[in-house]
Amino acid sequence: MRAILVLPLLLLTGCAVQRSLQAQDAKQQLIGMPAEKIFTCMGPPHGRSTLGQTEVWQYNSGNGRVQTGAMVTGGSGIVTGSAVTTTRFCTVNIAMKDRVVQSVNYVGPTGGLLTEGEQCAFVVRACLPQ
Repeated sequence: MRAILVLPLLLLTGCAVQRSLQAQDAKQQLIGMPAEKIFTCMGPPHGRSTLGQTEVWQYNSGNGRVQTGAMVTGGSGIVTGSAVTTTRFCTVNIAMKDRVVQSVNYVGPTGGLLTEGEQCAFVVRACLPQ
C-alpha cells in the first residue's frame, strides 16, 4: 500500500527535477539568441523595461502549484498547529542589448530546495533545442 502512495510522489518529484534542469540549461542556452527568436518561442512578454541600452522582457511562468504544510508546536502539554501555504511561480527576465540576449534571470519562489527554478521551465523550455 505504501508503494502505491510513494510512486506518484516520486513521479512528481522527477518531473520537477527535470524542469529545474531545463530552467538551469536555459540560463546558458538563451544567451546570444536574437529577440525575434525569443518572441517566436516564448511569445510576447508580459512586461518590458529599458535601462540605457538594455531592454528587459518579463515573462510570467509556473503551473500555479500551491504547497500546504503543517506546523505543529507543543509545550507544557499543549499542542497547537497551523497551516502554511506557499504559491510557487517565476518571473523570467530576459535582458537584451542590441536585440540579443545577454542574460536570463529568475525571480520569485521558483521551486523547492532540490528543484530551484522549476517553475521557470514552463515558459523557457519552448526555446530549448528538442
